[in-house]
Amino acid sequence: MKTENEENYCTLYLVRHGETEWNVKKINQGQSESFLTEKGIEQAKETAERLKDIKFDAIFSSDLSRTQRTAEIIKLDRELIIQTSQLLRERAHGSFEGKHADVFKNTLKEKLEERESLSGDEYHSFRLAPDVETDEELVTRFLIKLREIAVVYPGKNVLVVSHAGPIRNFLVKIGYAERKALAGGTFKQGGYVKVFSDGVDFFVKEV
Repeated sequence: MKTENEENYCTLYLVRHGETEWNVKKINQGQSESFLTEKGIEQAKETAERLKDIKFDAIFSSDLSRTQRTAEIIKLDRELIIQTSQLLRERAHGSFEGKHADVFKNTLKEKLEERESLSGDEYHSFRLAPDVETDEELVTRFLIKLREIAVVYPGKNVLVVSHAGPIRNFLVKIGYAERKALAGGTFKQGGYVKVFSDGVDFFVKEV
């Protein structure tokens, strides 16, 4: 329930896509394509059931197939167009995309250890490799899109289907939780976060 001051806030439902084939094989996806598994489809259907009574005024998704498919399932019979944006994509992993997660960890072992010794802005702006997006770059573009949506849809409900990386870094950026409390894998596939926003500030209402 919104307070009187929150009536004009946009309510954002930030959803992580369902399980993919590469999730199962532990292959680094990044911004490459990987399709939902049967389990991933079921996860999206479960989320659709949880959100079936929400009157969505708009639906957004990253332009990758795993998020678009998840959005289509959650949409049900709502007469809305799924609007896509590259700003909602997962972190770019460059040459590591399509390779096993262990390749990333082993190749960048020293860089990962160096980053772990840092904190705050130094951690978030640390570049692991030339073609790998930093936390700061990732969350900056994600916030640009969320703020744009919140300004255009005040007082409305908006579904945004994205990825674990952007959503997790967003929660850290707005001060909802410490980075270590939201380590990779803590945000389940098909899970969602409910957030109020006026296009400037963000308030987490449900995780």
